[in-house]
Amino acid sequence: MTARPDSPAARLARLMRDQPVIPLVLLLALLVAALELMQPGILNQRWLANTVKFAIPLAMLAACQTITMYTGGIDLSAAAVATIAGFVVATQQPVIGTVPAIAVSLVPAVLLGLLNGIGIALFRVHPLIMTLGTGLIGIGCLQVYQRGVIATGSVVPPVLEWLGTGRTWGLPNALVLFLPFAALILVAQSRFGFGRLLYAIGANENAARLSGVRSWRVFLLLYVLSALIAGVTGLLYVGLIRAPSLSLVEPLLLPSVAAAVIGGTSIFGGRGSYAGTILGALILTVLGTMLTLLQIPEGGRRILFGAIILLVTALYVRITDQG
Repeated sequence: MTARPDSPAARLARLMRDQPVIPLVLLLALLVAALELMQPGILNQRWLANTVKFAIPLAMLAACQTITMYTGGIDLSAAAVATIAGFVVATQQPVIGTVPAIAVSLVPAVLLGLLNGIGIALFRVHPLIMTLGTGLIGIGCLQVYQRGVIATGSVVPPVLEWLGTGRTWGLPNALVLFLPFAALILVAQSRFGFGRLLYAIGANENAARLSGVRSWRVFLLLYVLSALIAGVTGLLYVGLIRAPSLSLVEPLLLPSVAAAVIGGTSIFGGRGSYAGTILGALILTVLGTMLTLLQIPEGGRRILFGAIILLVTALYVRITDQG
């Protein structure tokens, strides 16, 4: 049943399509207000800095989901790639030094991204299956790698600790990395030809191909770029946590998908904005603080994030179809 053009559902649909950031800002404000009611005085500069500090890695990993969702895909290997990069940089730091260790840690990211791109672009494997498989392969290789570096130990590079945990003038040092990164994504998605191609392929890949777009090249570059973003996220996250592990970034995988979906990125492709994803990451970070205050265990959080993905996707499809 189609809603009347002046009905509340139709107006909400137009708002979500034209200004999706507005409802997200209102939701974030409501959550922050509820948090203050739950624990008066929690809202201060320290809380704000900590919230931003933990939201940044989530927003960066969610960028992998956002740009791949533009084409109707997804990157379930992103957390594995980030974990590999973080683990490798910490175990190579004592052996070869900071800069070489960072360079070496990004090599597996490029290789896994290339593998994803080849499978999706040339062999037409569905992105969900392809990235799930490469993520498992990557973690398996990491477990083999771990056995060979046990004797060397691990040291998180000081520059990554400064970036992950440090503050300057009360603000997280991670903003030094995140602000240029976010600006580049936001500009690229609307102003660069590559960004417009992602939307075009997501909206109608056959039409884009008939228009002369070589979609296989776009997919190949897209998944290599997504893996590089994941690798850099892993470097930042290991600096934040300061302890590498074989499951370092895995807890952020489901929230990264949820952040993109909450931010208005369509899992069916052709619609979305990284600005919404950033707000989605902030919303989930504030929500995580609320769940901590309520003493909700990790299992309950995963159930909540899964429910958010299902409910928001169903609501989004229903509202936009009515609009």
